[in-house]
Amino acid sequence: MPFGCVTLGDKKDYNQPSEVTDRYDLGQVIKTEEFCEIFRAKEKTTGKLYTCKKFLKRDGRKVRKAAKNEIIILKMVKHPNILQLVDVYITRKEYFIFLELATGREVFDWILDQGYYSERDTSNVIRQVLEAVAYLHSLKIVHRNLKLENLVYYNRLKNSKIVISDFHLAKLENGLIKEPCGTPEYLAPEVVGRQRYGRPVDCWAIGVIMYILLSGNPPFYEEADEDDYENHDKNLFRKILAGDYEFDPPYWDDISQAAKELVTRLMEVEQDQRITAEEAISHEWISGNAASDKNIKDGVCAQIEKNFARAKWKKAVRVTTLMKRLRAPEQTETAPAPATATAAATAAAATDTAAPATPGTPPAATSAVAPAPPPLCT
Repeated sequence: MPFGCVTLGDKKDYNQPSEVTDRYDLGQVIKTEEFCEIFRAKEKTTGKLYTCKKFLKRDGRKVRKAAKNEIIILKMVKHPNILQLVDVYITRKEYFIFLELATGREVFDWILDQGYYSERDTSNVIRQVLEAVAYLHSLKIVHRNLKLENLVYYNRLKNSKIVISDFHLAKLENGLIKEPCGTPEYLAPEVVGRQRYGRPVDCWAIGVIMYILLSGNPPFYEEADEDDYENHDKNLFRKILAGDYEFDPPYWDDISQAAKELVTRLMEVEQDQRITAEEAISHEWISGNAASDKNIKDGVCAQIEKNFARAKWKKAVRVTTLMKRLRAPEQTETAPAPATATAAATAAAATDTAAPATPGTPPAATSAVAPAPPPLCT
């Protein structure tokens, strides 16, 4: 049952495993994630290389749901900055999803390899992400897990495009969404505060990405013991709810006011006041000449290597399946979610006596637990 003929609900029309192996050579596993194994696959008749994601049905309902969700969403989209679906096979025991193969590097690795890196380079990355997200939002699709790990260069050519990957958490916005999911450091206040949410969560995540690419630091960080994940998440979420980040010197001294203004609009705490992806594309820092061409590589790379190059950041970040960790800090199980993110932040501050982290010092690596599977919804 090749791509285009797949019917997710028709249990009588399974592929045979031989249909996959007759068409593709599957190489060694190149990456193992919580939901799936990832292979490099070669089409036998053409020699073309693809990425193959194999989901095992026996691994449970969430795995089956993730596979079906990724197939449904990817069949809907076609955009130059989104990895395209090539083929799908569903056997009695597995889902095989074949995608375009991106051979380029992750954005962090690309920055570290450059001799010169400026705001204009960051603007080019963010523009491509905004264009892809604006396209998704026009289809009422919310990605829900935008993060640097899901942005890669399509190939190793100098002017390679950026592509977005990993759509197993993406969701059609048929009314506002309730279930919390995502990666902690990129979560929008409305998700942390257990409000209903929608497309603005992606714009918040783009703001976090932009902040990191311009400074080398994550906007929200805690100096708690990096193994104390319970307190780390609680304090992290409190900061997110309050929008408690700053453009700290010296990391932001050479960054333009236009860049800071766009970050601020993307990371607006109130989701109904947050700039949209379409609006952000027209911002002067994206479409005009406001992005500085001053070399900021040394400062950014020093912070990237300090904050993100550790093994824990190389792995996928913590899962956020536990509903209690996505409640407003210190919110009880029966307490209703605050009406707005600001109200949630106020409630959290009033009920929590833990001292805030000391500001003014760039964060240590704050994410990921071993074995650190990727995030998922409950």
